[in-house]
Amino acid sequence: MTIPVELYFVVSSLLFFIGVFGFVTRRNLIAMLISVELVLNSVDLNFAVINRILFPGQLEGFFFTLFSIGVAAAETAVALAIIINVYRNYHSDQVNSIENMKF
Repeated sequence: MTIPVELYFVVSSLLFFIGVFGFVTRRNLIAMLISVELVLNSVDLNFAVINRILFPGQLEGFFFTLFSIGVAAAETAVALAIIINVYRNYHSDQVNSIENMKF
């Protein structure tokens, strides 16, 4: 029994819109980072599914997915370092606390 391709796109779009909604509505920096990761995961799922549809015997979409996962891991490491520095300086992980940053 195979899963229809449309269901992969439904799951991907749900991940994308949940991520966008979470990013727009949350004020916590960690929750916003998790929301960005959901959006990136939906893109990775689209890479893999579109590769399976257009080029069933080739692996370019999967390599793009692996590259995207690597970039997302690096982005997460940098974002966590920034969040830790913000928490050390402002003793809060809320976006409201960093609106008054001085340059």
